[in-house]
Amino acid sequence: MVSGGKHSRRIKRLLLALTLLMSGCASIPQDELSDPVLDPWENFNRGMFEFNYKLDKAVLRPIAKGYSKVTPGPLQNGIENFLTNLSYPKTILNLLLQGKPKQSAIGLGRFLINSTIGLAGFADVASKADIPRHNEDFGQTLAKWGWTESRYLMLPLMGPTTVRDGAGTRFLFGPDGYFDPINYLAREEDQYLPVIFKVLSTRARLLPQDSTLDQAFDPYILLRDAWMQQRDFKIYDGEPPLPDYEDFLFEEE
Repeated sequence: MVSGGKHSRRIKRLLLALTLLMSGCASIPQDELSDPVLDPWENFNRGMFEFNYKLDKAVLRPIAKGYSKVTPGPLQNGIENFLTNLSYPKTILNLLLQGKPKQSAIGLGRFLINSTIGLAGFADVASKADIPRHNEDFGQTLAKWGWTESRYLMLPLMGPTTVRDGAGTRFLFGPDGYFDPINYLAREEDQYLPVIFKVLSTRARLLPQDSTLDQAFDPYILLRDAWMQQRDFKIYDGEPPLPDYEDFLFEEE
């Protein structure tokens, strides 16, 4: 669990952002928005963010817009369902590694149903049958095993991660890479088409968020904090620990 002091830093950043919106201030000292504990490599990460951001705007975003424009919505959903189902074995395994055998067995049933009745996963029949869908990876497993906090890291091309999550999920030769058929095809068979469609599908789904990032006071901080909060949400199964507001209110400066 994150300590009260670290929670208070996050609350301060939120209050600073609210103050900025209410007062219309032109700028805030950068060190007020920094997180030396979880983001000690901020200078490097900002450089990688700028590289990724510019590359995305110049290349990936236009391609994703084209893909979204020429691909009918139902077909996009079918492709995303297929790719999600294809990668589901790693979720089944990580549920088991996290000590959740019941959820892992349900996940196996979900995979089998969608792979057969759902036409290789293009139709998400399992969700219509109220079978829950999980999204687990080895980074979450490491967090369950005790590595609850890790330094934020922005990777070129791959985007935001942490040292913990990058080791488990971001590379073809990581633990997840050996149990994800999409990564297996790229690594062992030099078949990159599923990877390409996975990137396009994910990027097209995020298109509605582009304006929020473009208009942010500090896009780097917005992306970092949103990503870290999302990871906490997944790691703690939708119930991340609440900030210690008492420590924040009575913290001595």
